[in-house]
Parts: sequence; structure tokens; C-alpha cells
Amino acid sequence: MLIKFFGVRGSISTPLRTNEYRSKLKKVLSIIPEGGFLNDDEINDFIVQLPDQLSYITGGNTTCISVSSGNHECIVDMGSGARVLGDRLLKGDAGKGKAEIDVFITHTHWDHICGVPFFKPLYIKGNIINFHSPIMDLHERLQYQQTERFFPLPFDQMPATKNFHTITPGEVMNFGENCQIDGLLLKHPGGSFAYRFKEKNKSFIFATDVEFTGEYLEHRDDESDNFFQNADLLVMDAQYTLDESMQKFDWGHTSLSMVINCATRWNVKNVMFTHHEPSYSDLKLMDNLRIGKNHTKRIGNRLLNVYLAREGIFVKL
Repeated sequence: MLIKFFGVRGSISTPLRTNEYRSKLKKVLSIIPEGGFLNDDEINDFIVQLPDQLSYITGGNTTCISVSSGNHECIVDMGSGARVLGDRLLKGDAGKGKAEIDVFITHTHWDHICGVPFFKPLYIKGNIINFHSPIMDLHERLQYQQTERFFPLPFDQMPATKNFHTITPGEVMNFGENCQIDGLLLKHPGGSFAYRFKEKNKSFIFATDVEFTGEYLEHRDDESDNFFQNADLLVMDAQYTLDESMQKFDWGHTSLSMVINCATRWNVKNVMFTHHEPSYSDLKLMDNLRIGKNHTKRIGNRLLNVYLAREGIFVKL
């Protein structure tokens, strides 16, 4: 199973601003070795050893990932990152009108579907796009997003064939040769849906836009506990710090400390923060990662690995 990240930002797309770019550049220039570099190899070696906040950008596109099992690849959510993914898919069968693509939607808040009108495989006749979600009127919602008030081309006039499958509670779907997918309804304004991918003895769960609080930890919840239990990788909404989550109670997002608490309760092996707050800089997000790792040590969980979702990375299970 291979998971690739094309959008990890929450709420609204957040391009890298000039002042943040210049701040990164200034810090890089300040640590260039005396005498500079002799060749490209020395430059590349210098870049590789830079701290993550200087070597990479987290990315400003909203939620979109792909999951591959064998030769089959599906998409989860179509935020603005779907444009980047769609451009990549055009290099294969999608560019020839010969692709069948499965898309799983967690919910239809705009940051999770705003990439649909810019997903180029939808503009090529012959492609088949299968939309899966627990939302009975998903077709109508995507149509509404592209009415003439909001977009020049109606959704139904996009040439690709579009099919809709409504997921029922408890349903298990087969994907690829050896992978199964099921889901869980989450606490979020308007609802959201987590997806669990199981391939052989590995499990990956994508749980964006969910609010877990201390109240959850104080009570028994067999459905959630059974769903998340023993996940090899959990990619989870960690939009806020603990202080911010107190100020934004019932907004539908989880604090990074609570993500660690939940992952510990569920015996998760690896957790990755996603749905990053749009106002957070890369430096702030790296600080959040440090806080998350320190909190993991403080509660005595030595088995949990903590990571930060970033555009362009991939994870193989």
C-alpha cells in the first residue's frame, strides 16, 4: 500500500508568502559554509542536511491524497491538491481517456471539493470517475458547486463519465487485489467520514475533519475504539494547538495533543498530523510537531512515532 500526499492544508488554500520565503532564504544564506561550494554535488549535500523547515515547504493546497494497492490507485478528497494529482494522472491512461478512477469523499465542505472543477481527467471523454461517499446527494452538491454563479462549466458538462456510489454504514468495499476499505462517521459540523484501508496485515486510516475531546477519553466508545485500534498509520486532523482548541470548541477539529492521546488509546503505531491551520507557517508547524513528540514522551508512549503531513511525501506500508 502506497499513500501519497497532494494537499495537507485545512480550511483554505495557503500559498507560501513572500515574507516567509525571504525568512527561509535568509536563514539558509546565514549557514552557507565559508568559501561557498565548488560544484552541484556540494550544493545538493548542503540542501539535504538542512533542517526540515528550511529544506521543505509543508504546502498550501487543501486536502487530497492517493492510495495505491498493486496497480490500482484511488483518491481521497478533492481539495485544491486534486489539481496537482490530476495533472500527474494525465501522463498515463487518464490523458488518453482510458482511465477509471475511484474517488472517496469524506465530506463536502468546500476545502475538500474545490479541486473538482480543476481536475483535468474530468475534461477527457472516455475516462470514468467513480465517486464514493456516505452522502446521498453528492451528485447534486457537486452540480451546485459548478452552477453558472460560481463556475463557467456545469459539472454535468464535463465530458468524463461520472458514477456515484452511496456507502452504507458497515459496508466493506474491495479495492485492488488485496485491499479492503470501510469507514466511520465522525463528529464534525455537517458530518465527516473516516476511511480505513486494510491490505494483508497492514492498516491505514485517514480521519480528517473530526473533533475528539477529553470527554471522548472519559467514556467508552466501542465503535470508534474498534475502528482505530492498532492502525499502522493514522493520518488525522490536528488543526489546532490545545489552547486554540479550547477557544474553538465545536468547530469540528482536534488539537494535536488530543490526537496523541487518542492514538495512544488506540495503540496506533504511527500518527501523522494533517489539515494544517492556514495561518500556521512552516516554522509553526515544525514547532507543533516538536510539541506533539514531547507530549508523546510525557505520557509515556515510547512506541508511537509522530510525523507531519507534507505535500509531495509518500508512505509505503
